[in-house]
Amino acid sequence: MFLSASAPVSRGYKQLVLWCLDFKPPFRPPRPLAFCRRYGAFGCCDERRDGALLQRFYRLSARLDGPAYAACAGHLQELLCQECSPYAAHLYDAEDPSTPVRTIPGLCQDYCVQVWQKCRSIFQYLSTDKELIALEHNVAKFCRYLSLEDVDYCFPHLLANENLNQNLGFVTANAEGCLQLCLVEVANGLRNPVAMVHANDGTHRFFVAEQVGLVWTYLPDRSRLEKPFLNISEAVLTSPWEGDERGFLGIVFHPKFKFNGKVYVYYSVEVRYEERIRISEFRISPADMNTLDHGSERIILEVEEPASNHNGGELLFGDDGYLYIFTGDGGMAGDPFGTFGNAQNKSTLLGKVLRIDVDNNDRGPLYRIPPDNPFVDEPGARPEVYAYGVRNMWRCSFDRGEPHTKEGKGRLFCGDVGQNKYEEIDIVEKGKNYGWRAREGFSCYDKKLCTNSSIDDVLPIYAYPHKMGKSVTGGYVYRGCESPNLNGLYIFGDFMSGRLMSLKEDHATGEWQYSEICMGTGQTCMFPGLINNYYQYIISFAEDEAGKWLVLSHFEPFAYCGSSERAPSGRQVTEHEAVGLSSTCGFHSQLLLSIKLKPPNALQVVPCLAPEAPFVQSYQSGGERRRGLLKKPSGPPRDGAVRLAGERGPERDRGRVEVHAEGRWGTVCDDGWGAAAAAVVCRQLGFARAVRASKKAEFGAGSRLPILLDDVRCSGRERGLLECAHAGLGAHDCTHEEDAGVVCSHRPEEEEGEEGW
Repeated sequence: MFLSASAPVSRGYKQLVLWCLDFKPPFRPPRPLAFCRRYGAFGCCDERRDGALLQRFYRLSARLDGPAYAACAGHLQELLCQECSPYAAHLYDAEDPSTPVRTIPGLCQDYCVQVWQKCRSIFQYLSTDKELIALEHNVAKFCRYLSLEDVDYCFPHLLANENLNQNLGFVTANAEGCLQLCLVEVANGLRNPVAMVHANDGTHRFFVAEQVGLVWTYLPDRSRLEKPFLNISEAVLTSPWEGDERGFLGIVFHPKFKFNGKVYVYYSVEVRYEERIRISEFRISPADMNTLDHGSERIILEVEEPASNHNGGELLFGDDGYLYIFTGDGGMAGDPFGTFGNAQNKSTLLGKVLRIDVDNNDRGPLYRIPPDNPFVDEPGARPEVYAYGVRNMWRCSFDRGEPHTKEGKGRLFCGDVGQNKYEEIDIVEKGKNYGWRAREGFSCYDKKLCTNSSIDDVLPIYAYPHKMGKSVTGGYVYRGCESPNLNGLYIFGDFMSGRLMSLKEDHATGEWQYSEICMGTGQTCMFPGLINNYYQYIISFAEDEAGKWLVLSHFEPFAYCGSSERAPSGRQVTEHEAVGLSSTCGFHSQLLLSIKLKPPNALQVVPCLAPEAPFVQSYQSGGERRRGLLKKPSGPPRDGAVRLAGERGPERDRGRVEVHAEGRWGTVCDDGWGAAAAAVVCRQLGFARAVRASKKAEFGAGSRLPILLDDVRCSGRERGLLECAHAGLGAHDCTHEEDAGVVCSHRPEEEEGEEGW
């Protein structure tokens, strides 16, 4: 699966969180606001939204005559600008999925009376709420209707509340200093998704590559085309060995893809018993813009691999239009090849950053050497070499630059995997030596070589020891618009430990300051669509066309793992204005609930990361989302719907599990009932956590119902119990004395007895 990120700013006061109406966190606007200036330092409006509110103010104020305008214009501006408040979700009751979003923000009693007395006529233009307008002539009922249950958040008193307004705009860190983050699931059902790229052609498609040699096309609505964009799995060299680094490793679209249809891939291959890395060029199919022409492959470059590890795998196009290729040092341990190793030997292409020109290659050579490559005139050096002394750079990226000043644009960040002590982050520059095998991080690895030959080595901007992680995954400097609180942070991770980390440049000293990133806790990520967990093995990072940051992760550390299913079972046919489509597979969240159930062979999760296995909150089948809210389903229940019987308490969070199938309700009778099945039920009912799976008819025997399911075995990722393995509808060998139940909760800190997960 892979996920995109959002950085909330949580508040300790009353355990509530700052959120905007779109369920995203507030931020510091890139430019000053002209209309809602009160929220120009921190809030929910950028320049565009501020301008839209100003235009709405002009339209509404045009309905007021001179005296009315004088009395009401200030109030009208204040009311409109509450959409920019960092507490907008509270003011409009948007944080509660069970209530409709208010059309007018919650008002304090005295302020409401004042507005009613001076200019109550403006509300008929501000609001489409007929119930509110009907109360216009009764001040008591009118202001009671506009009040908030929590008076601390009513406008304008919240502006003077020190507990709510101190330190606004600071990204929250927990007691250990972790920056808190929430995620949104974007795709799932993939086998080791090693890369995600976009075509930069305005279609907003994204393409995900699996290590086994398949590339899939995803549409902006997150549905996946059933036909692969590329399938070279028969040619790609990989294996079922855990930790095998070979396979399909990289993909990049030509900057002029929209015009020339060219795509470049990086993969492992075996040629006459010799292992190689291969860089190939493909063209888009003339008959289908969502498929590459498999017969168009042209091999641009091949490099012999003396060992099976350290294969590199990154491909990037720079702003200069040249193709950058990142190779490993050839494998084994300690770069044992030759006197100084491959990485220090400029006559080999291993352990290097290469730069070549693939433009205008339809005739003549497949690639040319850029004239300013640093070693074109050095005898014995390969002219393709752009930088050297690298061990095994895994995931690199060019900085887009600060959106307005373009500061930092074009810097090349890379994560270089270490040997046995340190992992490092480098900024790669032309002609520079990055130290391997003389150095590992800031430390000498080959002491003799380090002493004699590494005076001019470029040191990393950051290195961390193996007690923090054992395989760095390079990331991106965040320059997107959806989470401005992350702007300027270089975000990266570690494949083995699962840590998410960040670096922020101190412009005064030039040094990079480290902060760990952890998942939001408590209510921080409890808003619709947000999650606070991910699979441990962080394989790669990505950006979409708009600069949205994504993380690709998996629950096993090797290629042949997970489901071999090509896509979720739900199928649909959709159309898109810019893309001609075949059949698609609709997107369905799988990481839907947070329970303490570790996946097979999971390593111990490090501090600052949520200790649960990756499941996320979802909603009951049949619900409809509108403006981020859930409407209750109507009509007869669908097959697979679940309910709880014998509940206790107002939250209806526990009871006997009853499932609907073949037009009737029945019970689940199972002495093997466990945590994964409980997770599926709680997810369907909209709870954040499965606390306990109960057995032995703890919540009563459903003796008036048939027993519909027995021997239920779930992985925990299914959308409903009917997708789990079971004995067959109506087939069972048990009695109602074994009817199964669950205990669910919205609170992740809740535990219950020995069977809590």
